[in-house]
Amino acid sequence: MATMADVARRAGVSVATVSHVLNETRPVLPGTRQAVLDAIDALGYTHNTLARSLVTARTRSIGLAVSAISNPYFTEILQGVEAGALEHGYGLLIADPHDDPEQERKAVQLLHERRVDGVIVAASAEPRAMLDYLTRHQVPAVFLDRLVTDAHDQVSAENAHHVEELVRHLADLGHTRIGLVAGAPGLSTTAERTAGYRAGLRLRGLPFDPELLADGDSEADGARDATHRLLAAARPPTAIVTANNAMTIGALRALREAGLGVPDDIALVCFDDFSWADVFSPRLTAISQPSRQIGATAVRLLLDRLADPSRPPQTVRLPCTFVHRTSCGCKEAAE
Repeated sequence: MATMADVARRAGVSVATVSHVLNETRPVLPGTRQAVLDAIDALGYTHNTLARSLVTARTRSIGLAVSAISNPYFTEILQGVEAGALEHGYGLLIADPHDDPEQERKAVQLLHERRVDGVIVAASAEPRAMLDYLTRHQVPAVFLDRLVTDAHDQVSAENAHHVEELVRHLADLGHTRIGLVAGAPGLSTTAERTAGYRAGLRLRGLPFDPELLADGDSEADGARDATHRLLAAARPPTAIVTANNAMTIGALRALREAGLGVPDDIALVCFDDFSWADVFSPRLTAISQPSRQIGATAVRLLLDRLADPSRPPQTVRLPCTFVHRTSCGCKEAAE
């Protein structure tokens, strides 16, 4: 079995240089680094990360607690986290808490017991138990998508401004009765997107009507029921905004059940683009979140925290993109 000394001889460098390349402990000239990597490949050398973890108390692994199975939106975020971790030589351990507060605490504890260097969490609507655990055990943590506390590093999309943008667009098309299918209570994303909805109405001089705001609980079945409630109002909406991609599916199902066509009978726009949004008929006008960038930024924030535990916490906001299609009632538009 090849040793680090064998790699150093083949690459024509010192063992210390090989160590710096493997452990990223000091900058190495690109040509020298490539020579070391080529020698590793040629010799089939395997770095003993376990032995190093015993010396450094680091496992070069990151824990991710995110409801990726039960929420497809988080799948792309997961991909961003995984790519960012691998880029920096970190492994990834994943736990799915299913947006359940008790399972969330258990997931974070499980990851911590696996000796990850830090965790990245998409928090539930009631994260207190999980926060208490992180604080008590001083676990380095970053929150993504759903903001929790300024005492930790966080990264999220801009929410309020872009929902406001959707509402303004519908109002400019002549709609005065605009409904919102909102997310689960308690989530920062729900609060911010609801605030954006109300701001959009206000900016276009439209009154807020509580009958036009329905809780879709951030999932398809809840959004289906919420959309039916909106349609049953004394003065139903002529346009609807859905606050995430799962709820868009539920709203579309409800509109079909009510015999309504989009956009001829009712306009529909959504926060969260998804891969098949442009193959629906009509094609869905949507706000596209930088999902993979959110995941990669969470990794960067965590690694910065590990490198300097004393630095002030950061909250990073990333802009979204308005993707203009036809479900809003516009003719085919340039995207």
